[in-house]
Amino acid sequence: MVTDWLKMVVEQATRAPGYEVRTAAVGSKAEEVFRAWHPDVVLLDLVLPDIDGIALLRQLKAIDPAPEMIVISGVGTITRALEAGQAGAFFFLEKSNLDPAGLVSILDRATDLQVERAQHQRLKEQMREQYSFSNIIGKSKKMRELFELIEAVAESDANILIQGDNGSGKELIANAIHVRSGRAKGPFIKINCAALPKDLIESELFGYKQGAFTGATADKVGLLELAAGGSLMLDEIGEMPLLLQIKLLRVLQEREYRPIGSDRLVKVDFRLICASNIEPDAAMKDGRLREDLYFRINTVTLRVPPLRERTEDLPLLCAHFLEKFNNRYQKNVKSLTPAAYHLLIRFRWPGNVRELENAIERAVLVAKSPDVQPQDLPETIRGDALAEDAFTVPPHHTLAEIERMAVLQTLQRTNWNKQEAAQILGLYRPTLYSKIKKHDIKDPRTPVRVVEEAG
Repeated sequence: MVTDWLKMVVEQATRAPGYEVRTAAVGSKAEEVFRAWHPDVVLLDLVLPDIDGIALLRQLKAIDPAPEMIVISGVGTITRALEAGQAGAFFFLEKSNLDPAGLVSILDRATDLQVERAQHQRLKEQMREQYSFSNIIGKSKKMRELFELIEAVAESDANILIQGDNGSGKELIANAIHVRSGRAKGPFIKINCAALPKDLIESELFGYKQGAFTGATADKVGLLELAAGGSLMLDEIGEMPLLLQIKLLRVLQEREYRPIGSDRLVKVDFRLICASNIEPDAAMKDGRLREDLYFRINTVTLRVPPLRERTEDLPLLCAHFLEKFNNRYQKNVKSLTPAAYHLLIRFRWPGNVRELENAIERAVLVAKSPDVQPQDLPETIRGDALAEDAFTVPPHHTLAEIERMAVLQTLQRTNWNKQEAAQILGLYRPTLYSKIKKHDIKDPRTPVRVVEEAG
């Protein structure tokens, strides 16, 4: 039988450490072995007693797309070969051309491909372990410093204030703190103070007794009580009403409170994590955040840098989101073209990592080639870059003056991020430094030193 002959040829192949072979004479048995054994390569005959070989190939690919399929047929028509390729076959081989050396050569190529994929996956996992922290991706200096600070404070019960722009990952930081704390097995309760009507925040936090007010038809346990033994996250703390801020401050001082309309005294035991997308100094100046509450909640302040300040993390983030949305939508978009990546580097990312995630999701959905093209990115990103590229050479200026303008404007546009500016200008960073020195370009954020001479 052909099956026995194929088994003998493969088992006698000289490849180290050798091939382990299992056989099935019918499609139903093949599917059973495939599910239980998870082979790396499948040799599949198109003519089977109970099912068409192409149909079986599609079934096996639906179960697990990873194994390579080598299709063998006694009817070597172009139509069947194309059909097999479209169904996911690695190679189509006619029985008339079947010789042991040729078969083993094809099998070795398929196996080598599997080995390369496994190595690539291991490298990706190593990269993910090296540059991720509780699902937070980053290798930039600012993110490494943030990870170190989280590690240092997570196990304590200190109150934490996380400050960062919208979409920068404040909730991920809060999650990382909770899971690394001694309260990780306890609840993690979250409330967004900006998402609830101001008159509902108090009842959500403190709970109430039945009949305490109109609509209080039953007792309600407050989030402060539900967070016992765990952590409580108050997102957008600056949106909490001032009167409620006073009550919260009292709870933090006395570690107890009474639900609305109740005589019951509730002891609290939670670790407080607050977050805000505005600078605390600005919130206090505007009267949105009480100064005494601020000093209570910011035992440790963690600042999450916006994406525009850590553009060196873009490749890692893009790779992470490509993998995420390829898996979600069953796509195979491998990377970004240099032109598309250049647009991402130049963009200012007002929506930060969340905006980048949305952009990559869109690109994966609409991409028509294996790599993301500029036209696959949202119009806002393409339009922003076009506006920045609308550069005209000013008249009556020397080449040196025009070069100074280009360097200065790029530094201003990147908020004086020299690495990002060098990437936009197509320069090595040392070359950019030399041009900054050559044109005597001063960073306005650098304080001016005044030297007084004694008269």
